[in-house]
Order: sequence, then C-alpha cells, then structure tokens
Amino acid sequence: MMVNTRKTLATVFLLAIATIGFAQQKSILGTEKLKKYVEYFNSIDTEAVKNHVPNAAAFSWLADQTPLFECPDSVLEQNYYYRWWTYRKHLVKTPEGYIFTEFIEPVKHAGKYNSISCALGHHIYEGRWLKDNSYLKDYIKFWLYKADAGQTKQRFHQFSSWIDDAVYKNYLVKPDQAFLKEILPALDRDYEKWENERQLKNGLFWQNDVKDGMEESISGSRKDQNQRPTINSYMYGNAIALSKIAEMFDDQSLVSKYQSKAVAIKKLVQDSLWNASSSFFETRKAKNGLANVREAIGFTPWDFSLPDDKPIYAKAWNQLLDTAGFDAPWGLTTAERRDSTFRTRGTGHSCEWDGALWPFATSQTLKGLSTLLTNYKNHGKMNAEVFYNELHQYAASHIKNGKPYIGEYQDEKTGEWLKGDNPRSSFYNHSTFNDLIINDLIGIKPREDNILEIYPLIPKNQWDWFILDNVSYHGKIVTVLWDKTGLKYSKGKGFHLFVDGKKIYQSKTMKPVKVPMN
Repeated sequence: MMVNTRKTLATVFLLAIATIGFAQQKSILGTEKLKKYVEYFNSIDTEAVKNHVPNAAAFSWLADQTPLFECPDSVLEQNYYYRWWTYRKHLVKTPEGYIFTEFIEPVKHAGKYNSISCALGHHIYEGRWLKDNSYLKDYIKFWLYKADAGQTKQRFHQFSSWIDDAVYKNYLVKPDQAFLKEILPALDRDYEKWENERQLKNGLFWQNDVKDGMEESISGSRKDQNQRPTINSYMYGNAIALSKIAEMFDDQSLVSKYQSKAVAIKKLVQDSLWNASSSFFETRKAKNGLANVREAIGFTPWDFSLPDDKPIYAKAWNQLLDTAGFDAPWGLTTAERRDSTFRTRGTGHSCEWDGALWPFATSQTLKGLSTLLTNYKNHGKMNAEVFYNELHQYAASHIKNGKPYIGEYQDEKTGEWLKGDNPRSSFYNHSTFNDLIINDLIGIKPREDNILEIYPLIPKNQWDWFILDNVSYHGKIVTVLWDKTGLKYSKGKGFHLFVDGKKIYQSKTMKPVKVPMN
C-alpha cells in the first residue's frame, strides 16, 4: 500500500513539475520585474488597512492573477504595476462574496462592507484582466442582489452606472454564458428601474451631478435634475450590451426591445445634447437649455461608440489639445479652462469637478479617444501620438512627494492632490489605468468569436520593444510582443502573437491584426 502511495505521490509530483514547466513556456517575461516593483511599493507603505490580499501576499497573488508588462517608457511601466498593486488592496472578502471597494478607509456614504457603486464600471473594466473571474462575478452579483438588502436607502442606484456594458465587456474577455443567463433577468429589471427613476417624457435621462459621481460641476449642482451626456451615454451603452447578451440566447423580443432603446437614445443625444455652436456634447439644464460650457463629460458618448462617424462630431476632440480647452500642464481638466467660472468652487465642499483633474474623468476620456481612433474614420486632429502622450501624462500624474500615489483629484497646474494627506484618498480606486494599457495602448480587442484582434495605439518609432505577457483571454494565455531588432526577446524581429506558448502570428511591422486562435 505504501509503495502505491509513493507511486501516486511521485506521479502527482511529476505532473506538477510538468505543469510548472508548461506555464513557464507560456510566459516569456517572467516575474522578476513584478517582484522588484512589489518590494518597492511594499517598502513605502504603512499598510494601515489590510484586506483579502495583504502586502505580504501581494507578489504571489499578482504573479498568479495579472498580465505582465515591459516597455521602454519607465513611467508607464511603473504605474502599470503600481495600479495592479493598489487594485488588489481593494479586494474584500465579505459574508456575501468578494467585492472591490472605492475607498481604502471606511467612509460615511458607503453601503455594506464599505461598498460604493460609483466606479463599478471602472472596477469591472480593470478586473476583467485578472485570471480568476470569480472575484468579479461575486462583485456583480453583490450589486444586483445583495447591496440594497437590509439597507434603509438604495445603494446600487446611489450613482449612475454602466454595469450592463461592463458585464458584457467582461464576458468578451472571460466567456461564461451560464453566468450571463443567470443574471440577465436582473439586468433587465435594473434597466427598467433606471427608466422609472430617471427617464423624462422626452426620452432622455436626468441625473444630479453628485449622483453622477461629479459634484459641483459648472453645468449643474448637487440638486439640479439635468440631462447629462454621462447617464445618457451609459444607458445607451447598457442597451447595446443587453441587446447583444439577449442575442446569445436567441431572445428576439429582448433584442428588439434594447435595440430600439439604443436607437432612440442615440438620436436624442445627438439632437438634444449636441451644441452646434460650440461643437460639443453638453448638459441640457432642466429649465435653461444647454449649459453652454464644455466639460469632459462631453467626450463620454465615444466611450460607447454613440456618436455618428461624422467630421462635425469628431471636431469636439480638437479641444483636447487646446490650452484654453482641456490641455493643462498636469493632464486633462474636467472643464474647459476658458470658462469664467473655472476652478471657482473650491470652498465649502470637498469635491470640485469644475476643472480640477480627476482620474475618473481622465480614464473615461482616454477610453473615448481610443474608441475614436480604432472604431471611427473621422478623427479630427487626434492620432496615436496624442493618445500616447495623454496616457503618459496620466501615468506621470500618479505621484506625491516623489513617490507613487493615486488619490481623488489634482490641481491642473501643480499636480497637488487637493485632498491633501486625508488617508481616505490614498489608493483611490475610482478609475482605470491598466485596462487602458491592455485594451487600448497595446490594443487587445476582445470578441465573442475565436479571433484574436490587436489594434495597437503605439506611435510609429515610439518603442523598439515591448511585451504584454500572461494575459488570460478566452481560457488561454496570450502574449503580444514587439522586438524591432529581435535581440531583446530572442523570438525574431518584428511583431509577434503567442497563444499558450505557440506563435500564431509574426510581422515585420506593428499594425492592426486579426488572427484565429488555433
């Protein structure tokens, strides 16, 4: 019996070694760089709050769960690892499953387990690239079924949401039709609830600035019931996503229902929220018509490919490069700098969206710009170089006292974090960054089918090499690699795609590509 046991153990050991060897073959980069960064981040952290993955376990968890990245831009590279390091700090194991928090410290306006729905879409976009999708599935179900249970006020609809869109985008990375089928009725009911709560007779949706997560903006206030580009873009994106999910299950009634809603919202946004004189999507105020101010929320419709592909709409993006528009020394402002009331609401409250830099808005604007460059023919003055420069500046803004930091909001001229040393702002999980690297800069474009599509937005001659490795996609491990000389990674010259360690594509140039994952 002992001999058999020894044979069994030996077999298990050999299988384990073979599995490790196979995993190493799949990964080209290795985890040495990740380890170096984690050790540095751990060394500058007092770790006042410990959640499911403490600093001591950060390296092993991140090595198992996250894609690996290396590039010549040290600012982008360091911030990529910093944002994964901070993201895992917010993973909380609750009696009702895993959730991700927004604030690392408890805050008064949070629900159960310090949960807040404001950045839910951002959390899902970012977390879809983790290897284990069960964290996000728990988190999604928490908001659909558990967040409001036993609460004196609703928590899920405390803030606007693009949850349906995010759920579908998560599916495209981690296909799981059984999960979608399970939650589709709840998603359908939730959309209808938003219609009952926020849809006007004209068909557009209204929202208070504060419940858009954007207090004290130029176009409104905490109480004004305005028709904003944000919530209307979200509801359009949600309708598109629900129609696609329904199509998977051949529910033609639901497909037709949400396609019709999407068509209606698209027309209303373009007819009612587009200001032809300013060439921008703007807030329509409850009583006074268009707000006549350009705010970063006017770029949000492109996050969901809402605007028609016409030069008149693409012209809005020219404001991104205008120093009287949104171009400031430390990044992209939340309102145009030429407005007479820019940055005048900084007293008597804690959060100003009248011009200060907010990572929440920056990540949305960059996502919209990426969509414009990849899905549209009319780009205005925008190109890959603009996207890269703005993404680099966004990464460079993640600093405080010379050390990596992500907080709530910043002065656009000095980079000062405007919540000061308030501990609630540290590691603020209110935006994306790594999704912008993976999905937009490197350009992995998730699809329902078995085609691996890459649309890089790295400017020509910007980098001689880079690698995005260990990407969990459709149950496989994907590697995207560029090596101009072939000497950096010893895999040959040019642009390479690997799936489970097998090279499926090679080209002399880095360009958009679609290739079967066989």
